[in-house]
Amino acid sequence: MTQKNPVNDDAAYCADLVRSHDFAGYASALFLPSQARRPVLALHAFDIELRRIRDHITQPLPGEIRLQWWRDLIESEARGDVESNPVAAELIEAISRHELPRQQLSRLIDARVFDLYDDPMPSLDALERYCDDTDGQLFSLTARIMGDASEEMEEVARHAGTAQGLARVISLLPVHAARGQLYLPADVLRQAEAQEADIFAGQRTPALQVVLDRLGGAAQSALDAAMDLLCSVPEEASRAFISLTLVQRNLQQIGLRDEDAFARTPPSRLRVLWTLWRASRARCFKPAEP
Repeated sequence: MTQKNPVNDDAAYCADLVRSHDFAGYASALFLPSQARRPVLALHAFDIELRRIRDHITQPLPGEIRLQWWRDLIESEARGDVESNPVAAELIEAISRHELPRQQLSRLIDARVFDLYDDPMPSLDALERYCDDTDGQLFSLTARIMGDASEEMEEVARHAGTAQGLARVISLLPVHAARGQLYLPADVLRQAEAQEADIFAGQRTPALQVVLDRLGGAAQSALDAAMDLLCSVPEEASRAFISLTLVQRNLQQIGLRDEDAFARTPPSRLRVLWTLWRASRARCFKPAEP
């Protein structure tokens, strides 16, 4: 009888987790060099585990305990058998093999504390910091795995994370509203005179559209800044940002006036793959010639 390889099983588990819960992230990893796919999928699986904590709790305290477990893991003080957790095992392997900065992973964990509570996002500035602490750190760590830890790439990651994070907040509005969470910034809501009760009731209003337009504009500005910087840096690591082409398409859909924010359908998996394949032929994301 052929024995299973636990290492391959852990990698396959992470790949399947990302494919099931974040197909855009999974598909983007397929366009990376083969040696980078496994650690990048481990990072995305780790992020999914953090994001899913809210779905499995009814009170914040158990979520805080789970986040602390991940902090202890990052600091090499985790309790319990890490090897029994395939995501943890793959994450530790990625950290070790690619010398990933543990403080960046801890920063991502700390940002996810917000997800456990129903507190409103206080401002657009706070939301952009949250996006940088989550999506921005994933971009930065992916670029490091691709071999680039330059200050230029860190700047690209900051703008890219802001763009992708803001677009994600808009897209997940129905999910957040259904469970009583509000990632839309309070200062922008006040300026537009948008009512939280209407949002939680899933009502499409002109005031809400003003808020979404503001966030969409901020996301587009961040995306433009990321792409301007990215195309001026001829590095193989630029492919770490290939998912930005999906962000651009998402923002185009968000900008359609007849689109209902509470009824928007995600693109098909085939559309995601086609969009990424076309982007892979563009200069910014094309691999360097041998």
